[in-house]
Amino acid sequence: MAGDQERAHSRDDVRDTYDRIATHFASTREYAWPEVESFVASAADHGAGGVGLDLGCGNCRHAELLAADCESVVGLDVSRGLLETGRDRALEREFDVELVQGDAASLPVADDAIDIAVYVATLHHLPTRAARRASLDELARVLSPDGRALVSAWSTAHDRFDETEGFDTTVEWTLPGGEPVDRFYHIYAPDEFEADLENSDLELREWELSSGNCYATVAGHGRSRSR
Repeated sequence: MAGDQERAHSRDDVRDTYDRIATHFASTREYAWPEVESFVASAADHGAGGVGLDLGCGNCRHAELLAADCESVVGLDVSRGLLETGRDRALEREFDVELVQGDAASLPVADDAIDIAVYVATLHHLPTRAARRASLDELARVLSPDGRALVSAWSTAHDRFDETEGFDTTVEWTLPGGEPVDRFYHIYAPDEFEADLENSDLELREWELSSGNCYATVAGHGRSRSR
């Protein structure tokens, strides 16, 4: 099943899907997730600031949260349509964010440039295991030596799934008027999520399950490991 889904979807497909649903999707994503609020508040308490990154920023609801504590914020997304909704939000709410269209598996960001990053509800949309692993290594590359990031993905622990092993699937988004649009997801088994982080260049600090999602706090110190 995984192989069939991977052959049927590409990163271009993911981009095109979110360009198609961008305006409606963004309208349903008003508030920051509580887990992200807690992570950013904790990072701020420990003096994190500098440059923030909202990776897979969508309409920039989490970039807005970062902007309150960071000197500057980058919002990166593969979808130009979603970036336009992020630009509109930033203008309406008067916060600063530098918007960049890019691929999470090949970040157009310098080494060690990011002090705090939020990478939520995006990893699971990358349509191949190689791309997902590359994106974790890329996150490690761009984090500063003292940088921290929050990573999340949907998991098999979610009430809507019966499977216990990780698998690829599509989840429908229904546009106004009733038109369904399929979105690719890789649904992580919790131990698979932990293993992918452990095998990446990231340093896994802690992880948990919350509301059917896997969340992990990570650092970018993996580059200092022996190779």
